[in-house]
Amino acid sequence: MARLLTVINETRGVVLGRQIEVAATFWARAKGLLGRRGLEEGGGLLLYPCSAIHSFGMRFEFDALYLDRHYRVVHVVDRMPPNRLGRSVWRVFAVLELPAGTAAATGTAVGDQLAVRWGTNPTAFE
Repeated sequence: MARLLTVINETRGVVLGRQIEVAATFWARAKGLLGRRGLEEGGGLLLYPCSAIHSFGMRFEFDALYLDRHYRVVHVVDRMPPNRLGRSVWRVFAVLELPAGTAAATGTAVGDQLAVRWGTNPTAFE
C-alpha cells in the first residue's frame, strides 16, 4: 500500500486532505490522475518536482494548488476542467491536486502556508 500524506492549511487551520498520494517519480507524475473517475473527499495527489500540469484525458474537474519549496501557495486553479493545459508558474516546486471545490470550501488562497505530514493521523498536527 502506498504511503499517504495529510495536508493541512496552517494559515486557515483546516485539513485539506488525509489521503493524499505522492507522485515523485517521472512515471508517477506522467500518469497523475489519468484513468480515475474522480477524487474522493479528503483525497488528492501531490506532484513534485512539478511546475506545470495538464488535464488532457481526464474525466473530471479538480482544484490545483501550486506550491513553492516551503509549501506556500503561489497559485490556485479552482475547478480545472478536463482537457486543458495549466499554467507554468515561476517558483513552483510542487502541485497539489484536490477534489473540485476544496480550495473555495476551505478558503485556501495565494500566500497560505501548508503543512505536509506522512500518515493519515490527524493528531500529527496537535
